[in-house]
Amino acid sequence: GSQDVALAHWWDQFSDPTLVRLIEAALADNPSLDKALASIASARASLASVNAGFAPSLDGGASVTRARQQQSGTTSTLTTRSAGFDASWELDLFGKVRRNAEAAQANVQARVDDWHDARVSLAAEVADTYVQYRACLLLVDAYAQELASMEKTAQATEVSVKAGFTSRADGSLARASLASTQSSLQAQRVQRDLLVKSLVALTGLDEARLLAQLGDGGKALPQPTAFRVAALPADVLRQRPDVASLERTLAAASAAIGAAQADLYPSLSLSGSITISASSLASRATTWSFGPALSIPLFDGGRRRAAVASAEADYQSALAAWRQGVRDAVKEVEQALVSLDGVAYRSERAALAAREYRAYLEATEVRWRAGSVSLLTLEEARRSALSSQIESLTLQRDQVQYWIALYKAVGGGWTANATEPKT
Repeated sequence: GSQDVALAHWWDQFSDPTLVRLIEAALADNPSLDKALASIASARASLASVNAGFAPSLDGGASVTRARQQQSGTTSTLTTRSAGFDASWELDLFGKVRRNAEAAQANVQARVDDWHDARVSLAAEVADTYVQYRACLLLVDAYAQELASMEKTAQATEVSVKAGFTSRADGSLARASLASTQSSLQAQRVQRDLLVKSLVALTGLDEARLLAQLGDGGKALPQPTAFRVAALPADVLRQRPDVASLERTLAAASAAIGAAQADLYPSLSLSGSITISASSLASRATTWSFGPALSIPLFDGGRRRAAVASAEADYQSALAAWRQGVRDAVKEVEQALVSLDGVAYRSERAALAAREYRAYLEATEVRWRAGSVSLLTLEEARRSALSSQIESLTLQRDQVQYWIALYKAVGGGWTANATEPKT
């Protein structure tokens, strides 16, 4: 195409306000997006917990105890009060806390990317379902128009059979063709209703409101304007949130190896406490303590080494997932482009075939009424015309669906510096 369309405004190029409204409704209220947001909140909480390891911990406590003592016939009541603070701080000598923080931060970024990916997938699913619904309406109209014509043919044939001018076989053929088209029409109506139910589930709109919006959009398929991707497939890897999420998961796995390795070395912590106590029988006393503590791993049966091996295996798994994700991204983009290229040619030829078969049907029907061709010839022409019309409509639908697939394949307007959602 000759016009560049920003991915962020992808849906505007379809010039279909109904489609845009349905996508906005889905993005505003959808359980899958709420689940993704909850995952972000959980990852942020984990990050805050890990970051707390950089700072000392301080605990305070206080108590009051009242006791009765009896000694040498004398009873006395003793009240003891105490208050104190305990502080500890583990020094991050070998980077265990730092590496855990890196892993937690990467996990937060991965969950944010997952949220963006969920939004892209949801928008594409809504658009795809909407396009199927519009195509279904066109197919219902095509079958209904053909059915009206076939009913007239069946009635005329029935009269001719009763008058003895037409064989009973032609009457059976007319009734069979009519019943087959009625069945196909009903199947399309059922499919239309099923697609409405899917849109209700995706958008969260009640069915009456959804049908009102669908009615405002007419029956025509949305048609995108020209679109061009600047460079493929390398640039697309920076435009897909799912690939970015896999990369951040890989970074988290790498940081987890460093944290496991740091656990093999000694840990040094500083701790101290201050306690003030007093009782009704003694004066106030203050005690305090402070000093370092060194913990050296001597023997644990190989537990720490196994943890390192497990972290390394997780990294290899994440690396394989990232590599596969990159390959899938390139494949999906290239497949979408190939499909678009192929369907464009097929759609043009199918539209031409539909027009020519329709012209042939109209001419055959005139000849049938004049008695120069048989009913079988007419019904064969009708089936060819209807089949070519359905194929043309199906290819038009497929062409729009391939545009939607390309939108999803190139990341749906997401960028690496996209704004993080508020949770």
